[in-house]
Amino acid sequence: MSAMTGLYLQCFLMMYGDPDMSWEFLFKCSSLVSSGYLWVRRLHASVHLPVSLTVSGIPPLYSCTCHNVELILMAEVPLVYSAFRMSGYTPSQICQHWLRQCFWNYLDWEEICLYICTCLTMGIDYQVYFCIAILRHLQQDILRKTQQQQLLIFLKENPIHNFKVCEQLAFMQELEARYRPTILSDLQNITKP
Repeated sequence: MSAMTGLYLQCFLMMYGDPDMSWEFLFKCSSLVSSGYLWVRRLHASVHLPVSLTVSGIPPLYSCTCHNVELILMAEVPLVYSAFRMSGYTPSQICQHWLRQCFWNYLDWEEICLYICTCLTMGIDYQVYFCIAILRHLQQDILRKTQQQQLLIFLKENPIHNFKVCEQLAFMQELEARYRPTILSDLQNITKP
């Protein structure tokens, strides 16, 4: 499923199958900085991106969001960060995979809706905190699967069980208190070289 189709489909479902409401929501959402990270295809080859970023082929989702996930993960959940390093994969790889699909097939529908609403209402930096919260939630499974040399298979092929935004929101707000000035400005300055 393409990222554009994925977000449209999710909005379509959130709007109870009303195509006009879905397009109106996406149209209004498209003027927000958040939309470039939630609706990945919207920024593909955009004239608003610096030429250096467009030419590199590295999507902002990867260069900004996933880069910041790695920085915070290293400080906040070092065992998970180390497990990724030992496995030969990066947290960026799996986070980009999840985010490009807007967590479709990974989170329960209610949690996907809360993810989108959280990023739109609380700030796009919550996309980073959301990924950190999920990786922290999966810490024991990640450590076990790393030992079994099945980390990537586990993270790409299995849903994220028992993850509840309401249970993780306090942790995400703690991350916001510590990291927002740096993370949010980095994400908002996407159009600057």
